[in-house]
Amino acid sequence: MKGLILFLSLALSLCSPANWANDSALQQAYDYQQSDIQLQGSGVVERILPDDNKGSRHQKFILRLASGQTLLVAHNIDLAPRIPYLKEGDTVAFYGEYEWNHQGGVMHWTHKDPRNNHEHGWLKHGGKTYQ
Repeated sequence: MKGLILFLSLALSLCSPANWANDSALQQAYDYQQSDIQLQGSGVVERILPDDNKGSRHQKFILRLASGQTLLVAHNIDLAPRIPYLKEGDTVAFYGEYEWNHQGGVMHWTHKDPRNNHEHGWLKHGGKTYQ
């Protein structure tokens, strides 16, 4: 019986849509307060925040994931192009490093590392990739 349950669980995880798996990984990272994890996903822009201009400049916005979790994106615009014309309701896909916080977490390293010491990340919006 345990073998059947394990087999069914594995089969369902392989058949699940990618977004569910990504949301699940993000939810797990949040639940277990994990950081420094490379994750991919997508969400809908819930709120656009002012740029952070202290030190390296970052374009900042909050995504709402399909799971309901929110995620702050801090995209370094000194190293990668800004997403122009971004507005609430737009869908943005991401790949970067997740950092836990009480509000849902922060996604950063959404750009290429000029020193090639860190895994490259990206954002996708309107058919274009920003890295």
